Amino acid sequence: TSSDDMTWATPKEWFDYLNLEFKFTLDPCCVEATAKCKKFFTPAEDGLSQSWQDERVFMNPPYGRDIPKWLKKAYEEARDNGALVVCFVPARVDTEWWHRYAVKATEIRFPIGRVKFEGAENMAPFPVAVIVFRPKI
Repeated sequence: TSSDDMTWATPKEWFDYLNLEFKFTLDPCCVEATAKCKKFFTPAEDGLSQSWQDERVFMNPPYGRDIPKWLKKAYEEARDNGALVVCFVPARVDTEWWHRYAVKATEIRFPIGRVKFEGAENMAPFPVAVIVFRPKI
């Protein structure tokens, strides 16, 4: 299944649940209407080119060809800049980006069932994973 629109707005209840644990400060890849944090970057600000240093990041990237760039950024910001990054992504364990970046995460969570993204009529046609990159101490 594919879509022309690669943005999938995170359901409020999923974000709220994760936010209880992680207390997010930055949403680096959203549109203003779907921003989950007070501090956020839209495509115009290009979250990939911004520093996430020392932020507590909730990242639900566009699910298209650029997802490897977002996972690389998440991994590097945690490793090099003290960011804690929680990624809400499709569980694509058969992809290169998964094996290059996701497997380097501090932890990976596989929620049971499928998610219904905000504004969607049906459940997502793919499972999701919650990938956590914690900063080096």
